[in-house]
Amino acid sequence: MQHRARKRFGQNFLTDGSVISRIVDAIAPAADELIVEIGPGQAALTMPLAESGAELHLLEIDRDLAARLAGRFAATPNVTIHTGDALRMDFGELTGNRPFRLVGNLPYNISTPLLFHVLQWNRLISDMHFMLQKEVVNRMAAGPGGKSWGRLSVMCQYHCRVTPLFNVPPSAFSPAPKVDSAIVRLEPYDEPPVQVSDMARFEHVIAQAFSMRRKTLRNSLRKLVDASTMETAGIDPGARPETLSLEQFAALSELINE
Repeated sequence: MQHRARKRFGQNFLTDGSVISRIVDAIAPAADELIVEIGPGQAALTMPLAESGAELHLLEIDRDLAARLAGRFAATPNVTIHTGDALRMDFGELTGNRPFRLVGNLPYNISTPLLFHVLQWNRLISDMHFMLQKEVVNRMAAGPGGKSWGRLSVMCQYHCRVTPLFNVPPSAFSPAPKVDSAIVRLEPYDEPPVQVSDMARFEHVIAQAFSMRRKTLRNSLRKLVDASTMETAGIDPGARPETLSLEQFAALSELINE
């Protein structure tokens, strides 16, 4: 019996063989690696990943699909299936705190919070290859000065080198999504490109600034830092958050004493 895609899980199954091959080539899995796949679905990527000999852990929220995967890979000793929600998963616990690679066709309805969630384990992650809505990939890779530059851009680029690889049309999926998709590679830095003394404060400043992106920094951050203090650091309090670079956000967070 064919599995029917469930809207509440954001399921769009990849079916185009040429796209699957391009993704696997980009990942280039090897037998000595530990790979975690989020949302394996109907195993379009899983099969070639398993054939590489890598130790493969599949994380599937849909119990029906997880059961099918368990049957399909019952005789494949390098594949382990986990039923659960990626947004609640402790990836360190899942992998035994070993270095791992992360791949997945992420549900578009939860992609941004899921990206923030997995970045918690960037010290363990070698790299990530994700299928995402093209608009999300554009935001992740954007630079300062445009409307795409935002909290997601700053945080992804603080933690990782972000490389958009190629676009994927709706016709590559079943059912076809209403938007274009793209493959992106994230490579966590050994050392971030800017230094911050308090990560929680840095994240709070960015979230607060972009929560009111039409307002100037003077207004959006008035409860955290005054305009004169911004000016001493060379930051224009009349600027809007989308004009600030990663380096300037780091400098701004260092001005705040909490």
